[in-house]
This record gives sequence, C-alpha cells and structure tokens, in this order.
Amino acid sequence: MELFATKGYAATTVDEIAATAGVARRTFFRHFRSKEEAIFPDHDDTLERAKAVLDAAPAHENPLDTVCRGIKEVMKMYASSPKVSVERYQLTREVPALREREIASVARYERLFTRYLLGHFDESAPGADGEIDEPLLAEVAASAVVTAHNHVLRRWLRAGGQGDVEGALDRAFAVVRRAFGDLPVISGRPPRPAGPAEGEVLVTVTRTDASLPEVMRLIEQALARREEAPSPP
Repeated sequence: MELFATKGYAATTVDEIAATAGVARRTFFRHFRSKEEAIFPDHDDTLERAKAVLDAAPAHENPLDTVCRGIKEVMKMYASSPKVSVERYQLTREVPALREREIASVARYERLFTRYLLGHFDESAPGADGEIDEPLLAEVAASAVVTAHNHVLRRWLRAGGQGDVEGALDRAFAVVRRAFGDLPVISGRPPRPAGPAEGEVLVTVTRTDASLPEVMRLIEQALARREEAPSPP
C-alpha cells in the first residue's frame, strides 16, 4: 500500500513489492498470483468463516438473522485493520480492475446467502399473488442484507474507519428485518447446503494468452452458473 501511494498502482511492479517486503519474487508468488490478489488476500478465508456461521446456526434461529450474523464476518475483517481497509478502499475507487475484483467478491457472498435462504423457505407458502417464487425471494433478501452491510461499510471507510460501525450495522439489519420479517420459514425440511459439495471439481477452459483478470472472471462466471443450477433430487 505504501508503494501504491507513492508510485501509483500501475507503476508498481511485483519485483518492487517483493524487494520492499524483503523477500524473493518467487516467495511473493507462493502466496499471491498477482498484485490484485495481494490487495484482497482475506476474502477466501472470510467467505469460509461466513459459511461456518451458516452451517452452525441453531435450528430455531430465523435464517435471515443467521445471514446477518454471517456477513458480520466481512465487517470484522475490515474492522481488524482500519488503516489498511481505508487505503484499500481508496485504491479500489481509482483502479477499475480492483473495483471489478471487489464486485466479484461481493457476488460470492450474495450467492452463499441466497443458497442458504433458499434452503430454508417454505415451498407451501404462496406469495402475495398466490404464486411461489422461492429463488426470487431468497435472492432479494440476500441482496438486501449485503446491500445494508455495504452501505454501512462504505460510510465507515469514508469516515476514515472511525465510529461505531457495529452499532450502525445492527441498525441497518433492523431495517432489513422489518422489510423481510414475514419470510415463509420452513421447519422440518433439511436445508440445502450453503456452498458446493465437498470435493466437487470445477473445470474452466480459457485461451493460453488470456490475462489473469480475464481468467478470474471466467472462473467467477462458472461458479455463478454452478450455484444457480437446480440442486439434484
């Protein structure tokens, strides 16, 4: 982040990052595949922590409350290093490629929460027009939780990482709960898994001259199609 601030993101090379950190270039690539990945090193672990919250949820808990608790893992990640989080936020506003990477990360959380909510809705509960549209309801509710979280997070980052972000987040979630307080929650049907089955393999084909950002986008698209596909009977 210091190099990006002084030299600019585009002008900073991996070699310079490695040298400043006091490690060899090959050591850098043992941990990160690119500069972009070095800026977002913690989303994979945070996604797993959020999934663990969903998997360990008490049977009596409203699934919307569970999702709100799950996304708090993201806020904890940012709040653990306010200075770095603010610098990273400023950088993503300036570099389109990083903004795209951030949007892709947000989409992963939304898919996780959508699948979880979909597994907890009552198929026998009709909608306002008598029709049942569980996928729409799950996606809208999950998006509302993520949007509320991101709204509070952006305010906190714009304020330099200062303020009672946890209290602001709880107030935002209260708004979401009022809007979705009558979700048709089920009892008795085992929920669908929050993520892909353990050991599942995804194969993606791309050109050998494709850039890393392009490859990452293709993988994200493939994962999105996989998670949107109907669950096997």
